[in-house]
Order: sequence, then C-alpha cells, then structure tokens
Amino acid sequence: MTVMLAMAAALVQAQGTRVGFYARTCPRAESIVRSAVQSHFRSNPNIAPGLLRMHFHDCFVQGCDASILIDGPNTEKTAPPNRLLRGYEVIDDAKTQLEAACPGVVSCADILTLAARDSVFLTRGINWAVPTGRRDGRVSLASDTTILPGFRESIDSQKQKFAAFGLNTQDLVALVGGHTIGTSACQLFSYRLYNFTNGGPDPTINPAFVPQLQALCPQNGDGSRRIDLDTGSGNRFDTSFFANLRNGRGILESDQKLWTDPSTRTFVQRFLGEKGSRPLNFNVEFARSMVKMSNIGVKTGTNGEIRRICSAIN
Repeated sequence: MTVMLAMAAALVQAQGTRVGFYARTCPRAESIVRSAVQSHFRSNPNIAPGLLRMHFHDCFVQGCDASILIDGPNTEKTAPPNRLLRGYEVIDDAKTQLEAACPGVVSCADILTLAARDSVFLTRGINWAVPTGRRDGRVSLASDTTILPGFRESIDSQKQKFAAFGLNTQDLVALVGGHTIGTSACQLFSYRLYNFTNGGPDPTINPAFVPQLQALCPQNGDGSRRIDLDTGSGNRFDTSFFANLRNGRGILESDQKLWTDPSTRTFVQRFLGEKGSRPLNFNVEFARSMVKMSNIGVKTGTNGEIRRICSAIN
C-alpha cells in the first residue's frame, strides 16, 4: 500500500491540459462525444453512471490516460473492481466517429473525460468546461488497481488514497457523491444484511430499511442483481444520495461511513444545506473536484500516444 501511494503521489504534477484544446484541430470533438453519449443514453440510461465510474477508476490507476480501456490478459479492465463497469461501447462509438472526422487527433483519455462530464449533464446534473489535451497511456496492469478505494474501506484509508492524488476530504465526499446515479450488485453489500454483528444486520443501516434490502437481496440469492445506490433517485444527479446517508439508507458500507465519520459528515451536512452548517452547492463542488481528479497524472506533449482504437495500443 505504501508503495502504491508513493506511485500515486508521483502522478500529481503540473499538467498541460486546457479548455478548448481541439478548437482548431478538431472543432467538433466535444459535440461528437456528447452526441455519442446521448445516443447510447437514450437506449440505456445505465451507461451514464458506468462512464462516470470508468473515468474515476481510470484516473486513480496510472493517471487519466485511458489505460482502463485496453484489452488483454491481466489489464486493468480484467481486475475485480472493474469487471462490472459498463459503457466501453460508447467510447468506441465516439472514437470511430472522431477518427472519421479528425484522424489521429483526439485521445481516448479525453473522450472518456468528456463522456463522464456529459453523463452527469444528461442525468440533470451540472455542465462544466473540461480541460483537454491528454494523451493515452501504454501500460495497463490489473495489479495496479489495488489503489482503488474498496466498498468496505474505512474513511481514514479512503482519505489517504485521495490525498495521495492531491484530493482533500471535501473532494472525497463530493466525488463519492457521484453514487447519486447508478446501481450496485447485491454481492457488494448483502453481507451487511445478514450476520454482520451478533447475528444481525449492520447497525448503521436504518432498521426500517433492512427488510426492503433483504427483499431485494435475499440471503444466498442472486448476487448479480442490481439496485440503486441512491434509493428513490437512482437516475438523477442530485443531493438525495447524501440525504439517504443521513437517514441510514446508504447501500455500500464505504458510502454510509461518510455519515458515521465526523470528518466527512461535516461535508455531507454542508452539501445538504443543513441548518447551522456553511452550505456548499454540490453540483458546483462536484464539477471542481472532477476537474482536479481529471488532471491526475495526465500525459501531454510528447508523452503517451493517440490511440486509433481505444482498446488497443498502437
């Protein structure tokens, strides 16, 4: 873990991205990406949270360099934390269109970064200017994914991992707030419902919520069944995810800990605008944190490459 965090720290450095990087070389780049995301979103809204998670998982491993897209044995996409990700076909579609319009110009890393932003916008979240100019990485190792925060992770451990990339506690809470859209497989949290402590469920779950979750994810049931991470608002980018945490209705153990740990609960309360707190606009702060995260370890200039096919190294 110490070695991985040291490697992560080395990725945090001055970057050469800028808004409008493709203004002259491929002026329709951003509109082509958004059109591709919109097209897939219309037929399958689940690609929005999939693309947002994919971007997060890409940036935390080798930096934001689209290494998560590379096919092959023992690549990042084969690692357990990434096996349930979805949306690769959206990136491939956008890349095909971009190669037809501007061959060899727009990186897969930028496509994924833009697609993550567009996914938030399409689920009624904020739209923000995305700095572009990333190049694609050539290294993709499943073994590097241990740096990704896990669904049982303590807040101290999560903070340590985020801090290694120059992200503070507010960034952590804001970015995890991305769980306001999307789902989780029962296998990632059902252990909280049965024999968690003294034969009963996780005591941080609201007792009135337990039967509902047990009905959705019965003991020894289908572990691949998916349920909303933000109960009651799983398709809309809003603050109800934080309200659910306050009410003991967080799905993942690592998410619920944002409320039980005082150092992160403060930011949950501020995003909710609770009386006595200094309110923070979740959408605005999420966008700021996304820009920070999206500049982790990016390759620019002569570093990296521009892949013609996102799943394969040139």
